[in-house]
Amino acid sequence: MNTKSYAIVTTSYWGFTLTDGALRMLVLLHFHSLGFSPLNLAFLFLLYEFCGVLTNLLGGWIGSRVGLKVTLYAGLAIQVIALLMLSLLNPSWAMTLSVCYVMASQALSGIAKDLTKMSSKSAVKLLVNEGGGALFKWVAILTGSKNALKGIGFLLGGLLLTWLGFTYSLWLMAASLAIVLIAAILVLDQDMGKSKKKVKFTQLFSKSPEINRLSTARFFLFASRDVWFVVALPVFLKSQLNWSFSQVGAFMAAWVVGYGIVQASAPRLMSHKELGKSAARWVGLLALVTAALSISITMGFYPIASIFLGLGIFGAVFAINSAIHSYLILAFTSDDQVALNVGFYYMANAWGRLLGTLLSGLVFIYGGLAACLWTSAIMLIAAFIVTQPLKLRS
Repeated sequence: MNTKSYAIVTTSYWGFTLTDGALRMLVLLHFHSLGFSPLNLAFLFLLYEFCGVLTNLLGGWIGSRVGLKVTLYAGLAIQVIALLMLSLLNPSWAMTLSVCYVMASQALSGIAKDLTKMSSKSAVKLLVNEGGGALFKWVAILTGSKNALKGIGFLLGGLLLTWLGFTYSLWLMAASLAIVLIAAILVLDQDMGKSKKKVKFTQLFSKSPEINRLSTARFFLFASRDVWFVVALPVFLKSQLNWSFSQVGAFMAAWVVGYGIVQASAPRLMSHKELGKSAARWVGLLALVTAALSISITMGFYPIASIFLGLGIFGAVFAINSAIHSYLILAFTSDDQVALNVGFYYMANAWGRLLGTLLSGLVFIYGGLAACLWTSAIMLIAAFIVTQPLKLRS
C-alpha cells in the first residue's frame, strides 16, 4: 500500500468535507432565517445535486484520460471559487435573483464535491494493492472518517454563522481550503487512474449487471436518507422545536459523526467475503427500521423520543449499508476501469440525492416529517428488491 499518497488523498478529502458540511448548514440556516420556505430551500440545493450527476458521469471519463490527481485538484479549486462567489451575495437583491445566484454557486460546489469524492474513492482501489479484506478496511476508514468530519462540518457551520456571520464564515472556509489545495499540489507526486487504453465515451454506459444493480440500489438508498435529512429534519427542529442555529447544527453533526464512526467500524463487524449476500439483508433491515419509525410518528407515540431514537438506529444501519456498497463498487470493477465505474455509480448516488432533496421540501410541506419517513421506507423496499441478486465473486 502507498501510505503517503493515501494519507494525502484522505487529508484533501477531509479538508473538502469540512467546508462542504459547514456550507450546507450555513446556507440552510441562513436562508431559512431570511424567510425561505422549505421548498425554496430544497431548490437551493437542486443544481448542487444535478451537477453532481453530470460531474460523476463525465468526471469518471475525464479521470480515466488525464488521471485522478488532476480531477482531485480541480475539485478543491472549484470549491474555493464557489465559497468566494457565495460570499458576494447581496441581501438587498430580490428573492428570485437571490435564489438563482445561490443555486449557481451551489452548482459549482456540487461539481467540486463529486470531482473530489470520485477522485478520492477511486484512488483507494489503486493505492491499496492488498487483498479484499484490506480494501474493505481502508475504504471504510476513508468514507467513515469523511462522514464523521461532515458531521463536524454541520456543527462548524452553525457555530460560524452564530460567531462570524455568513460572509466572514465563507471567507474563512475558502482560505482554509486553498491551503489544503496548495499542500496537495506540493506533496502528491503519484499519478493515478489513467486508463491504459483510450476510453470511448460510449463506455460510460456499458456496465456489468452487478454495477447496474448496485448503482440502482445506491440511488434508492441515498434518496431514502435525503428525503427527510436535507430539509425536513432541520426545518422541523428549527420551526417545531424552536431550536437555535447552533443546536440544529450540533444535532445534525452528532448524527453524521455517529454514522461515520459506525461506517468506519464496519470491517470489524463482518467479513468482506460475505458482503454480496449481506447487502440485501442490511437494506431490508433498514426498511423495517424506517417503517417502524414512520408508524410511531404517524400514531403520535412519544414523537420526539421516537424521532431521536429512531433516527439514531437508522443512522447506524444506514452506515453499514453505505460501507458495504462503497466496498462492493470497488470489488466489482477492475483497476483499469475504476474511474469510469466509480463515476457511474456515484452518478446514481447523485440522482438519488437530487430526488431526495426535492421531495424533502415538497413532501414536508404537504405531510410533515412523518410523510417524509414513509417515502423513505418505500424507497428502501425498492433498494431491497434490486439488491437481492447481488453476489460477490471470489
